[in-house]
Amino acid sequence: MKNILLYLTLIPFVFLFLMSFAEAVIAEQVDDGVLKKATFAGGCFWCMEKPFEKVDGVVSVVSGYAGGTTENPTYENYGAGGHIEVVEIKYNPAKVNYNQLLDIFWRQIDPTDTGGQFVDRGHEYSTAIFYHDDEQKELAEKSKATLDNSGRYDKPVITPVIPAVPFYMAEDYHQDYYKKSPIRYKFYRYGSGRDKFLDKIWGKDRKGSKKDMSEIKKNLTPLQYEVTQKDGTEPAYKNEYWDNKKPGIYVDIVSGEPLFSSIDKYDSRTGWPSFTRPLVPASIVEKEDRKLFIKRTEVRSKEADSHLGHVFADGPEPTGLRYCINSASMRFVPAEDLEKEGYGDFLQLFDEVTK
Repeated sequence: MKNILLYLTLIPFVFLFLMSFAEAVIAEQVDDGVLKKATFAGGCFWCMEKPFEKVDGVVSVVSGYAGGTTENPTYENYGAGGHIEVVEIKYNPAKVNYNQLLDIFWRQIDPTDTGGQFVDRGHEYSTAIFYHDDEQKELAEKSKATLDNSGRYDKPVITPVIPAVPFYMAEDYHQDYYKKSPIRYKFYRYGSGRDKFLDKIWGKDRKGSKKDMSEIKKNLTPLQYEVTQKDGTEPAYKNEYWDNKKPGIYVDIVSGEPLFSSIDKYDSRTGWPSFTRPLVPASIVEKEDRKLFIKRTEVRSKEADSHLGHVFADGPEPTGLRYCINSASMRFVPAEDLEKEGYGDFLQLFDEVTK
């Protein structure tokens, strides 16, 4: 009987050992070629991570330096050594192929610019495709030729297709910068001129295929889906945040991009959350709306294109505006949770509250 009890006690440990062994075997298989690498240079590497990271089949996107003559470059000296900013991507070819990655790459850059990318000038911000095998070389050269002949640009496509060279990972603070410092990233990206140029060249489809609608739908409640994707409106006074008085910020329910702050929230006596201004103006898009046979200004999120509500010119000082927003289009992040949820840049707004 004692032996039986001993065996029963050991079973969980044996199971954990077998699971760990299986994971090690899988990891070894991955390192042995299940995953493939792609390396792209598109100017500032901060702007090149997010478009690839959200793709199903992409396992990792790492910012770094490549193409120069010095070993172990740093952010302070990589340019002097001839390196350029790149991202190294590891992906599962069974889920996403190299042509799809190339399509995403072209939609992030100006492939005709010989002096850098947008506001960033100099060789270190050059564009390039570093191929890792003959197949990648062939596909990259073909896609480059197709783009060059498309008539999309009035200048030649000059992005070089060159063999992969040693990759040096950039400092930790550069990795996933758009997540760690969303505000600085938003202002940098908005001010760089990148999005303005890409919208002009690619129009609505510059980001490639939009996220599958079924994927969005399964992550939202029926009301959230109706409001954000079908331009719906929730009932007044019967929504989550109309009378929320807690300190914090409101982010897009689909993408998580920061939209509004409790500091700018006020009671408009309409039954919907109301704000005098957006927290990050670059996160908001305004469009003319005549659906009710009157001219209104619709408010949508920049990244996710979620319908948020409308803005009216009947608000209080200092702006005189009333951003009337649906609770269902937002998620509230309390001030005390900003750091752990990746919105640490906003903590200083609530210093008195969080002390």
